[in-house]
Amino acid sequence: MTLMTKPGLEPLVVAPEAIEEAAKLLYIRALKILPDDIKQGFARLDASETDGTARAILATMIENIGVAERMDNLLCQDTGIPIFNVLVGRHVQVDGWALKQAIARGTERATREHPLRSSVVHPITRKNDQSSCGIRVPVINIDFTDDERELRLEMIPKGSGSENGSFLEMLIPADGVAGIKRFVVDAAIRAGGKVCPPTILGVGIGGTSDLCMHLAKMAATRPLGSRCEDAEGAALEVALAEAVNSLGIGPQGLGGDSTAFAVHVEVAATHITMNPVAVNIQCHSARRASATFTTEGVRIGF
Repeated sequence: MTLMTKPGLEPLVVAPEAIEEAAKLLYIRALKILPDDIKQGFARLDASETDGTARAILATMIENIGVAERMDNLLCQDTGIPIFNVLVGRHVQVDGWALKQAIARGTERATREHPLRSSVVHPITRKNDQSSCGIRVPVINIDFTDDERELRLEMIPKGSGSENGSFLEMLIPADGVAGIKRFVVDAAIRAGGKVCPPTILGVGIGGTSDLCMHLAKMAATRPLGSRCEDAEGAALEVALAEAVNSLGIGPQGLGGDSTAFAVHVEVAATHITMNPVAVNIQCHSARRASATFTTEGVRIGF
């Protein structure tokens, strides 16, 4: 895709080969190195947890993170469904079809060359091509940013344990905020320890059914410490986090205060006669990695 450029401003040109290499490296990096905000989240929970068993479980999780990084090993055996979020700046030139193919090639190379366990199968035959790719996988979400000459590629491996903790309810306006809270708390109870808590609960509110689920995943994979840009959504994040952590589910569902690192909310405008609400849960191994392409080169981070 080529966007209109300002007079005298050369566009940033991103080659498919660079995208492919970045996709490969980010998949491996995301599986091995936990973002700093999640490590800090563990430290906060460890300092505030009052249950002895929960503290022991948190200590084991923290040690697992350290062992994985020291031994250059995977944080979890589940390599997940590969998800790539692409943010394209205003003055960036990239072939959209070539970008899509490059991400798939990078994903397959990471799986075969590392090697990684492929967790992707055909939904009916259950055939595994051992490539972490398949029909419409990797999942690729493309959006645009007002940054002048920047393209950001974010990789999120979403494991089945947390992805199975996905819920959608088509509420109506009469259900109000109380209905939203009730649905989210009920979803946390239904998920229990199956989603490997402590978790990040992502909540989508509004839009259509499909957009609402996408919002929930966007929320679940946001960095800890970030806030919903909508004031009402931000206030709901605080209330829901308090409610979820009062359930006593605790780390791995064995009791305690530390059920969730946070509850994140994302909102979208919706129809006057409906109010969809979705929950998507991210497990304690909240993995992600990113590459930012600029005129100065490629910056790798989270």
